[in-house]
Amino acid sequence: MSQFFQIHEQNPQHRLIRQAVEIIRKGGVVVYPTDSAYAIGCHIGDKQAMDKIRTIRQLDKKHNFTLVCRDLSEISIYAQIDNTQYRLLKAHTPGPYTFILKATREVPKRLMHAKRKTIGIRIPDNAITQALLDDLGEPLMSSTLILPGEELPMTDPYEIRQVLEHQLDLIIDGGFCGFEATTVVDFEEEVPYVVRKGLGDSAPFE
Repeated sequence: MSQFFQIHEQNPQHRLIRQAVEIIRKGGVVVYPTDSAYAIGCHIGDKQAMDKIRTIRQLDKKHNFTLVCRDLSEISIYAQIDNTQYRLLKAHTPGPYTFILKATREVPKRLMHAKRKTIGIRIPDNAITQALLDDLGEPLMSSTLILPGEELPMTDPYEIRQVLEHQLDLIIDGGFCGFEATTVVDFEEEVPYVVRKGLGDSAPFE
């Protein structure tokens, strides 16, 4: 049975954030709000929790997880970024984008694309997510909360509770945060490539 925290979307309660981070550190699988949709996440080093997310979403081994980071300084630990890329990312973060970048050796192999050695990186503009990341002190391994057979993410915390409460450790109710996915930009080559148009304006990368 999952816990259910109602956290204020603008002024997150520190007590509940600390409790949420404790659940994550102990291997819990958590649903939390972002600036584009609800996401499902766990500790970066926890393979068992990651497998649980794969089961819930029925993902195959090829699925790329995203590292949700606090800021650009954290990104540089896990991804290789040149000066041009850095300037572009700085101008558009935090925001509803996922950036595909070449992974560094700090990224566990199971998280990166097997052949291309890339990793998805994200810095959401959401107070609850930022508070979680500040307290956790490292990225969250995440995926958008889209159930098998569905095209759109889940948006209602109470519906999430009804459907998934026996498979999750914590659901954070942070209010409505939309159902449009992030814009995905691939920085693997010299020229950025927009893989998917979503909530973030894709024009600066085209």
